[in-house]
Amino acid sequence: MRTLVVDYGRGNVLSVCRAVERCGGAVELSDSPAALANAERAILPGVGAFGDCMAQLRSLGLIEPLIEFARSDRPFLGICVGMQILFTSGEEFGDHSGLDLIPGAVAAIPKTDANGTPHKTPHIGWTPLELPEGQSAARWDGTVLEGLEPGSPVYFVHSFTGRPERDADRLADAYYNGRLVSAVVQRGALTGVQFHPEKSGAAGLKLIDAFLKL
Repeated sequence: MRTLVVDYGRGNVLSVCRAVERCGGAVELSDSPAALANAERAILPGVGAFGDCMAQLRSLGLIEPLIEFARSDRPFLGICVGMQILFTSGEEFGDHSGLDLIPGAVAAIPKTDANGTPHKTPHIGWTPLELPEGQSAARWDGTVLEGLEPGSPVYFVHSFTGRPERDADRLADAYYNGRLVSAVVQRGALTGVQFHPEKSGAAGLKLIDAFLKL
């Protein structure tokens, strides 16, 4: 199936396209609302600041098409800031409205670790995926994480984290010096990943492959 990668000037689109192609998928790279409306599945990358990404999408007339696509029950994957803007709002450089597809807010990772000791942000590096508290490994069956095991390391670069209002929207968590960050969120056919699957080696390719099979 052909996958549309939304090209709005705010993501590692070429790396994402290569990862999809390596998994056997066909890619269309476009910023066209019409192309999005007709796509079978879509990936929304994102690099930079929450508000800037939303402003760029708005300037291209992509806000409503993205919302309509996500509500159509077609597979949709948001990556990094592309995951964050799925939330209701974000506080990076002021208060900004998101796509409001996942109820909740995006907030800064605390400047201290779980013991209160100052630590560096952004959170950069390889960090294992964890099951959210109270969930079993079967929760990942039939999702983008099918085929991955809890503890699989993936590559993060971020200073902000999504905080879903509903625990049911959490698919995987991660911990940065004891601070909980949302690694994967899911609602229906809509999935968001905070890390970069295109930079996460074998685990990232397994995720992309699973997405192509949804």
